[in-house]
Amino acid sequence: MILGLLLLATLPMGCATSQERMERLAETQQAVAEALAGRHWQIRVTSMSPARYSSRMVSYGYFLELKGDTLESYLPYVGRVYQASAFSTSQGLNFEETILNYQEARAKKDMTRMELQVKTREDLYHFFVEVYDNGRATIRVRAQNRDGISFDGDCDVTEREAVK
Repeated sequence: MILGLLLLATLPMGCATSQERMERLAETQQAVAEALAGRHWQIRVTSMSPARYSSRMVSYGYFLELKGDTLESYLPYVGRVYQASAFSTSQGLNFEETILNYQEARAKKDMTRMELQVKTREDLYHFFVEVYDNGRATIRVRAQNRDGISFDGDCDVTEREAVK
């Protein structure tokens, strides 16, 4: 009974007020806008949706990162590969390459859409990235020699400051 009263007494202290939530959202929106404008962002992936299989959660550590004109991809891959490359040494979409083509547009009032094209020794990839002002993100990947796959995650705005 005493433990229950202690938990009830500490509950209001653990809940954020609506003003605090609004302030955190405004800070996140500002950080996301700065990351996109500076073309330096990282999306930490939480789930994937292969074209031929069911969606699933992924373990911690997968990401897609843009650093100026370079795209670093460390993403899992599940799907059919139509033409295997003799140069293929990794499993997944793991590479760091210079971007061939980059387009960015404000598609909705709360979302920015980017299209990036990258060529590796294995394949030609088209990334379609949608980042919302609240930090949520969606990545769709299309390749010449593979089934498409998409990912959901969050734009990591905390690490960005340390990287500068």
